[in-house]
Amino acid sequence: MAKRDFYEVLGVAKGASDTEIKKAYRKAAMKYHPDKFSGASDTEKKEAEDKFKEVNEAYQVLSDENKRAQYDRFGHAAFENGGGAGAGGFGGFGGGFEDLGDIFGSFFGGSGGFGGFGGFGGSRQRGPEPGEDLRYNLELTLEEAAKGVEKTLKYKRTGTCGTCHGTGAQEGSKMSKCSKCNGTGTINVTQRTVFGNFQTTQECDACHGKGEVPEKKCKKCHGTGIDTETVEKTIKIPAGIDDGQKLRLSGMGNASTEGGPNGDLYVYISVKHHPFFERNGEDIICNVPITFAQAALGGDIEIPTLNGKKTIKIPAGTQNDKMFRLKGEGIKNPRSPYTGDQIVRIKIEVPVNLNADQQELLKKFDESLKDKNHKDNKNFFDKLKDFFA
Repeated sequence: MAKRDFYEVLGVAKGASDTEIKKAYRKAAMKYHPDKFSGASDTEKKEAEDKFKEVNEAYQVLSDENKRAQYDRFGHAAFENGGGAGAGGFGGFGGGFEDLGDIFGSFFGGSGGFGGFGGFGGSRQRGPEPGEDLRYNLELTLEEAAKGVEKTLKYKRTGTCGTCHGTGAQEGSKMSKCSKCNGTGTINVTQRTVFGNFQTTQECDACHGKGEVPEKKCKKCHGTGIDTETVEKTIKIPAGIDDGQKLRLSGMGNASTEGGPNGDLYVYISVKHHPFFERNGEDIICNVPITFAQAALGGDIEIPTLNGKKTIKIPAGTQNDKMFRLKGEGIKNPRSPYTGDQIVRIKIEVPVNLNADQQELLKKFDESLKDKNHKDNKNFFDKLKDFFA
C-alpha cells in the first residue's frame, strides 16, 4: 500500500511553519493515542496503532529541517533505502544527504552535489577534464643521485595539432554553433536511480565545452585538436634523491581532449646497483677487504669514496667487521644542509689454496702465539670449560 503524503497525514499545507506542524502533530497524536482505544475492538486498535505510527513518522521528517528538505525534493523515495525516517535520512548511510556527496558523485559523474537540488551542494558543472598524466622511468648512477645531475628526457605525448593549431578545423573551414548543446557547451543529463530521477549538468561531449564545432574537421587530428608529438625536456635532478622517489613536472603530460590543462609528467627514479657502495639513508657503506697480515700489522689502505680515492690508517690488530667513519663523505640530504658519512667496514680475507710450505709456516706461526695474542679465543675456551664442568 502506497504511503500517504506526510503533510496530508498531519493535515497541514506544504508551506506550514514549524509551529503549525508541531500543533498539528500534537492534535493527531492525541486523536490516535493507543490509550484512547483500550476498550475498542481489535480491528479498531490495529487501525489506531497504524495511524499513530504514521503520524509519528510524518512528524519525525517534517520537524527536522534537513529531512523535510529531502522529503520536499524526493518524497518518500528519500527514506526507502533502509528503515524509514528514523534511520537518519537515507537509512543505512546515516547522517542524511549531506554525507552522500561522494556516493552520488559516482552516479552522476561529478565530484559531489546534485545538479539543480538546493541543500545538497547545489548544481555543479564540471570543468574540462585535464589531459592524462604520463610516467617516465629514469635510471641514475649512485654518483648522479648523490650529487645531482641534469638529464634530458625524450618522450612522446599528445599535444596541440600542428596542422589546425588546436582548433580541430580543416584549413579554411568555419566554426559553427554546436547543435547538441546549442552553443552553451553544456548538456543536461537525466539519470534514473533507486532514489528517483536526477538531472545533472555536464560538459557537452560533442564540442567538449567549447560551444562550437568545425564545419570540416582537420584531417590530421580528426577534429580533436591534438596530435602526437615528441618532447625533449632538460630537468635538474636534486642532489640526494633516492631510489623509488618521483618528480612531478606540471603540465608536461598529455594534452586534454576537452580544452582543459595538460596532464602532468611523473619521473620515477631508480638507482643502479653500485659495485662498491650500499646506501643507508644519507650514509653509504663500503666493504673493504684486507689481508690477514694487514689486519694484524695495521697500516695505510686506499679506499674509494664518492669524491675520489682516499687513504685511511687502520690500527694493528684490526678485527673483522670493524667500522671506520669518514665524516661528510656520504650523501646530501635534499631537505637540509646535512651530508651523511661513509662507513668503511673491514672484511678480513682468509687465505685459501695454501701450498705445503705456506701451511707449515702458518702452523709454526700459530704455535708461536701466546694467550695474549688471542684474548677472545682464550676467554671463550675458559668459559667453555666452566660451562661443561
